[in-house]
Amino acid sequence: MSGFWRAFRKNRLALIGGVVVLVLIVVAVLAPMLSPWNPYRPDVKKILSTPSSHHPLGTDQLGRDVLSRMLHGARVSLAVGFVSVGIAALIGVVLGAAAGYRGGSVDATVMRLVDLMLVFPSFFLLLAVLAFLRPTIWTIMAVIGATSWMRVARLLRAEFLSLKEREFVLWSHAIGASGFRIVWRHILPNAMAPVLVAMTLGIPAAILTESGLSFLGLGVQPPYASWGNILNEGKDAIEVGWWLSFYPGLAILVTVLSYNLLGEGIRDALDPRLRQAVGRGR
Repeated sequence: MSGFWRAFRKNRLALIGGVVVLVLIVVAVLAPMLSPWNPYRPDVKKILSTPSSHHPLGTDQLGRDVLSRMLHGARVSLAVGFVSVGIAALIGVVLGAAAGYRGGSVDATVMRLVDLMLVFPSFFLLLAVLAFLRPTIWTIMAVIGATSWMRVARLLRAEFLSLKEREFVLWSHAIGASGFRIVWRHILPNAMAPVLVAMTLGIPAAILTESGLSFLGLGVQPPYASWGNILNEGKDAIEVGWWLSFYPGLAILVTVLSYNLLGEGIRDALDPRLRQAVGRGR
């Protein structure tokens, strides 16, 4: 663990990404207290007001404060990212562990299911599923998670195939440990590093997916705010209300970039070759 932190601290971009991610999480949690206005209350006297001291990011077509809607939209976007990635990780860990540990027909079945899911472009698969379901935030979380577990499953399967032949696993078999105990206590903890990296990199992908769905009108539905539907509302007034497209687009860009920098930094810090290089540098 000390080697990981030494390597991670050397990566300044990863540190910057981690700080920005932490700030975004704090802002999302404290959004109700940080919002200067009610994000859902219209004001016909302030329709499409330009950014000012009273409304730092301006107002929208209904006179609602854009800053307040952006802060509440951060809660939605980050919640979608965390929950959907959690669902994807749960499915991927269960199927990947079963495929890697059991092998044989179980492995073949899981891998054919992975191949089948990868055949279809994920965004179009999402559109097809949402065509039959009501597009609520919970539905979106579940659908994104249920269509993005394949990478986790493949990573964990590869780790299990390698680890189950190690001496400590063979020794556990020799002393009569149950398969569940071997998987839960010995193999899984040693196989989670690449999964954690995949989860970190999966959060911005989920945020982008939710933003794209909301932009198309299939994501979080008004009056609830998300960065995607704020962008959707802004496209109709882009000539007179540039701020409605600029600020949510900038928020999505910064969030996705920060998570990617953090994920890349974690991946590099977990690389044994890099950690050895850091150790020699001391």
